[in-house]
Amino acid sequence: MIVPGQFSIEKTDQATAARAGSLSTAHGDIETPVFMPVGTKATVKTMTPHEVAGMGYEIILGNTYHLDDRPGADLIANCGGLHRFMKWDGAILTDSGGYQVFSLADSRKISDEGVYFQSHRDGSYNFMGPVESMAIQRKLGSDIAMLFDECAPYPCEYEYARESVARTLKWAAICAEQERAEGQLYFGIVQGSVYSDLRGMCAGKLVEMDFDGYAIGGVSVGESEELVMRGVEDSIGHLPLSKPRYLMGVGDLAQMVRAIGKGVDMFDCVMPTRCARNGTAFTWKGRYPVKAAVYKEDLRPIEDGCECYACNNFSRAYVRHLLNVDEILGVRLLTIHNLYLYKRVVDAARRAIVAGAFAAFESDFCAGYNKISADHVKLQ
Repeated sequence: MIVPGQFSIEKTDQATAARAGSLSTAHGDIETPVFMPVGTKATVKTMTPHEVAGMGYEIILGNTYHLDDRPGADLIANCGGLHRFMKWDGAILTDSGGYQVFSLADSRKISDEGVYFQSHRDGSYNFMGPVESMAIQRKLGSDIAMLFDECAPYPCEYEYARESVARTLKWAAICAEQERAEGQLYFGIVQGSVYSDLRGMCAGKLVEMDFDGYAIGGVSVGESEELVMRGVEDSIGHLPLSKPRYLMGVGDLAQMVRAIGKGVDMFDCVMPTRCARNGTAFTWKGRYPVKAAVYKEDLRPIEDGCECYACNNFSRAYVRHLLNVDEILGVRLLTIHNLYLYKRVVDAARRAIVAGAFAAFESDFCAGYNKISADHVKLQ
């Protein structure tokens, strides 16, 4: 029988803090480490749920703010909840809307009670606080609901970060009191910007509230890679070994592998789908622009050795042609490949942990991975 919230660790790497585990949810068990494709508005862009599941993905992400804006949480609830509405049988994690406190900073007003967001459609203001966010997520029926928080900008002064953490903790306490959907798990979010003492304090207070899991938020919001990793280190040491740890919004593959080595279990990011829409392919060695002229007559697949549908059937020349004439199939094929690659990398990391060889895997992967593929650079 599935017991939502049960988290078991199958193997911990002896040379690092990496661990292979399993998290039970109302819609099945999720093997960790895990990458969650982002389906902000009830769809992973250009993909069908069947295609996403066919790659082996067990969980995706939806967004509370955007789903409540359109089509509305009540409509989704009347359709049987988010799973039935979008025909996704796996687990769903919903972001609380806290990230929009950061990303929509130019069109919102924040107070200790919550946030007024100005609609981009008609200019009206809609209020969301901890009570409203959790009520929306209850109506959506997600398996994992994130607590409403404030994702502080980078850079920000210490005093602002301190006030932001205090607000996040106040909201977390209110969230904890809200009614949940059946089997729904609550994850707290560690904030604190680049200040290690604030992150430690925030994590400690959240752990005292005893949530089902904990996320590291407020990273990858414009700071350097060094500061991203420091944010992970400043947070994760204060989180219990017995609960899943989720690094929010980090999708650079090398950063993900390093974070797994520090003990992170869960990831999400728009990078594989957003970059596909911009004509960028990810590979084991880095990413490259398929739209570049150098690939005009290139008959190789997007990535040599890849077994995804796109690579098994089509050439770089064909995908480049589709992108350059604005045919949606080009974006679909790149999305298929990028998501397939992300699943392969995380699965390989898990296998390495189980085999007791993660340290070598991490070293080899990160040494061979560049922001822009070295192979592409050689062709220029």
